[in-house]
Amino acid sequence: MKKLLTILSIVLTSSITFLGFIKPNQVRADDDTPVVTIGTSLTNEQKQGTIKTLIQPLNRGNYQTITITGSDLVKYLNPSGDNFTTSSGVWSSAMIQKTSSGSGINVKILDYNGKNNITTITANQYKNAALTAGITDANIYVTSAVPIDGSGALAGVYAAYAKNGDALNQKQVNAAQDEMNTLSKITQANKNKDGYTDSQLNNAVAGAKNDMAKIGNNISDSQIRDIVNNQIKINHLGNTVNNNQKNQIINLLIEVRDSGALKNGDFKQQASALSQNIQKNAKSIFDKFNTPENRNWFQQIWDNIVSFVSHLFGGTMILTK
Repeated sequence: MKKLLTILSIVLTSSITFLGFIKPNQVRADDDTPVVTIGTSLTNEQKQGTIKTLIQPLNRGNYQTITITGSDLVKYLNPSGDNFTTSSGVWSSAMIQKTSSGSGINVKILDYNGKNNITTITANQYKNAALTAGITDANIYVTSAVPIDGSGALAGVYAAYAKNGDALNQKQVNAAQDEMNTLSKITQANKNKDGYTDSQLNNAVAGAKNDMAKIGNNISDSQIRDIVNNQIKINHLGNTVNNNQKNQIINLLIEVRDSGALKNGDFKQQASALSQNIQKNAKSIFDKFNTPENRNWFQQIWDNIVSFVSHLFGGTMILTK
């Protein structure tokens, strides 16, 4: 009996010792707990205010935090052409929350103490960039305690995926950052023009991605050009987006193709969900465009063309409608 008690004591002690090595907030690949990313340049008061702002949607649910430093900016953003250093400041912060399969990507910019401090990047630009980077089915919240353009906010999201054991493809991350910067510049150039909104531009890009995915990774440059021209018409941007800006969109979508993003089996569904999300959040704008007359003339014809080419490349010729 004494021998049995001794053995049990050893086993119990060993188990407690082993469990002591497990950190309670360790990030694991199968852990769906929301991750809050905090900029290292924030003061302690700003950090607490940022966390309080970001976790409001959780209704007191569990979350994890990671600190984003200049090294993260160098690692994830410099390959796309930025010039951050390891000592660069980081203020913008984010939270990523996984959602159910097929729900798509949703982004919300949260006010910090009643003020939107993300001065340049829009929620729709973040959504399109997240899609290109390979993020699927997630709620992303972005905020900043100080005014900042927001172009580096997704670095924390990229880092969160990597630290959760699900690192994103760097080529897609590069394309995502280039895309966000390009769309931001186009919106800045056109934002005061009649007949232009950032929602129209980002819906055109999301729609183009959906059309590209229907054809597949072998889609040609000329096919991408045709798709962009069609999406510009569908979204009534022909009088505001000039040829130079149109070429910029074509080039960024060629980069998206070359990054391997179209190889992701979820890309088409996520692009479609994103377009629906953008239109839902700007219903008053798109209700004017999505009349039977407008849609029938542009979209239905284009749907048939894309469907035909898609089936042709798939080895089967199917005539639709």
